[in-house]
Amino acid sequence: MADAKAGEAPEEKDAEGEGSKGKVNRMVAIGIAVLLAVIGAGVFFAFQFVEGERQRALNEWQIRLGIVADSRVAEINDWIDGNFDVIADLTENASLQLYLTELSDSKGDSGQVTDGAAQQGYLNNLLVAIADRSGFSAPPPSQETNSNVERAGIAGMALTDADGKPLVATPEMPGLSGNIRKAIATSLDGEPAVIDMYKGASNDPTIGFVLPIYGVQADTGAKGIGVAIGIRVVDEELFDLMKQPGDTSKSSETYLVRKKANSVEYLSPLADRTAPLKRSMAFDTKDLAGAFALNTPGGFGIKRDYAGEEVLVTSRALADVPWVLVRKIARSEALAANESRLQTIFVVFVLIIIGVTVAMIAVWRHGTSLRAEAAAEKFRISSERFENISKFMRVITNSQPTHIFAVDGTTTYTFSNEPAAKAAGIEPEDMMGKTMASIMGPVKAKFYADVNKDILKEFADLEEEGVEESVQKGRKAFVQRFEDENGEMEVLKSDHIPLRGDRDHPPGILMILDDITEFSREQLKSEARLKQLVTTLADVVDKRDPSSDTRSSDVGDVARAIAEELNCDRHQIDSADFAGNLRSLGTVLLPQELMGRALSELAENERSQLTGAHVTSAQLLGNIDFEGPVVDTIRQSSEHYDGSGPEGLGGEAIILTARIVAVANAFVDLCSPREGGAGLSLEEATARLLADSGSLYDRRAVSALLNHVENHGGALKWAHFLHRG
Repeated sequence: MADAKAGEAPEEKDAEGEGSKGKVNRMVAIGIAVLLAVIGAGVFFAFQFVEGERQRALNEWQIRLGIVADSRVAEINDWIDGNFDVIADLTENASLQLYLTELSDSKGDSGQVTDGAAQQGYLNNLLVAIADRSGFSAPPPSQETNSNVERAGIAGMALTDADGKPLVATPEMPGLSGNIRKAIATSLDGEPAVIDMYKGASNDPTIGFVLPIYGVQADTGAKGIGVAIGIRVVDEELFDLMKQPGDTSKSSETYLVRKKANSVEYLSPLADRTAPLKRSMAFDTKDLAGAFALNTPGGFGIKRDYAGEEVLVTSRALADVPWVLVRKIARSEALAANESRLQTIFVVFVLIIIGVTVAMIAVWRHGTSLRAEAAAEKFRISSERFENISKFMRVITNSQPTHIFAVDGTTTYTFSNEPAAKAAGIEPEDMMGKTMASIMGPVKAKFYADVNKDILKEFADLEEEGVEESVQKGRKAFVQRFEDENGEMEVLKSDHIPLRGDRDHPPGILMILDDITEFSREQLKSEARLKQLVTTLADVVDKRDPSSDTRSSDVGDVARAIAEELNCDRHQIDSADFAGNLRSLGTVLLPQELMGRALSELAENERSQLTGAHVTSAQLLGNIDFEGPVVDTIRQSSEHYDGSGPEGLGGEAIILTARIVAVANAFVDLCSPREGGAGLSLEEATARLLADSGSLYDRRAVSALLNHVENHGGALKWAHFLHRG
């Protein structure tokens, strides 16, 4: 028995050893799996960081290219307008109008025109003088030619009668055929016309401008009694406008394209010395920058140019002509420095991950054999890790142009990168321990202190509730305007990321500040220009309405007030305002005699033209890039809330801004004098709208209008509605 027990003891010990060894192996396997997961996560986040920086660089280039494209488009549009102005000055010549009026009255019989020969001689001299002065004359021949050989028509100016027959022309004016004849027919109907760029008789790019001539005392927009034509060679005067002053980049280029059949045609000289109108490429060429520009004017992308080089490209459409301006720069030049920096950052990331991994493995191996020294060694390696990570974070953050720093709940700095310290005029180490008020001033410091206080409170609540991704959910971003010491506007974009506290550091906030002042100024200028355009168009419409010279602006004012009462966002408020001002824009195409007359006095077709003018307004504005849904608002503003309107839209299917404009338009109409009688009072008008709410109008919009009239000064502000006429 004793021998048996003695034989069992080793077996039990072996079993215990096997169990212990299996447990260790499982722990090793778990440790390796965790290590691999950490490595994978580190590489993934490094890649994500690099991609985010690459996208930020692309966004910056989009803004740069867009600014250049906008300035070049403005110059070219001015050039086109200048040519039209030359023709317009000619069409307004009193002697010319009188001559054509007499010719029209005599059914084209020039013999009945008073002193016709003398008048024709005067007009011929006038055309020659204007053509020589304004560039509508043929350039001098590049080589000597035989004086007995007549030179083909290249450029010049001409006048035609109401049948399109030429009356007077400069010596080298081309014949009136083809596209010129079509433009004459369009202009005789009262519309300005552009003869798009083509190869002229001299094989040079040529363009024409045609405007109608109206009889004495005739209304603009009526049938013309003749046209004035100007044909000119497109030369460096236009092409030089595409060169950006001060541009030092090697591969940047601006050129004009248009779509011709299934190809992209290049209208301007190219960097490879291709002459204008000498190159065209298939429209379906893969990733062709010119095709992308024509498909999405105003877009931005990475495409290939006509030489096959990968480029960053943006585009803008031009007014009056079917051209698109393309602005591009080689991707290799634009992103070379950024790509090099990002590659370095990524390599540093990977090397640090590898270094940390090697250090962890070394610590683990050393700890299995020297348990007594494990705690001290672990502390030493952790310290090295922390120092390496701190150095790495400084390398990363110092390479960024943004201000990156961390503060605790008392607004004391605990970390700062070099750009933030340089902006304050001190070293990063000297930032530690200082308060935000001492660095950025009391106004900014108070704003950001209040923001950080709210974020830390919300983050503490999320942590206490055990919410996953509490850091991301507690993260906030703000755009705030300040005034500097000189009263100049300063716009800062700030990101606030909550930081967990530990034994040595209290909870804090990591802040990233971007100065977007210049971008905001450009945005404000663009918004101001758009508002000025809307006001001008509304004035044009109202001046044609004999019953009221402020109706469009009144509708826009009421729509804005309703949108503000409903707490709409900025884009919705502006969209409602613009749509209210521009809803009647389509009436500029209607005969003047329809304006100001009561609907009961109009024939059915005249009534439908007047009530459907908003559809024409939407069509006229269709190509304008508003920030909000202005065009859809105008188009849907005649829909009824119960779905009984023209398009059958109802309820929430009608966009909110359209429902607002519908109420504003009806309110102004009800309050305005009509058919010889006084309009309804403001109280009667709102009562009528309330009666129709739920059927014709959205009840919320009507209630908002009523609240503004009764409680927010609307009754006093809009009292003038009752006295128009």
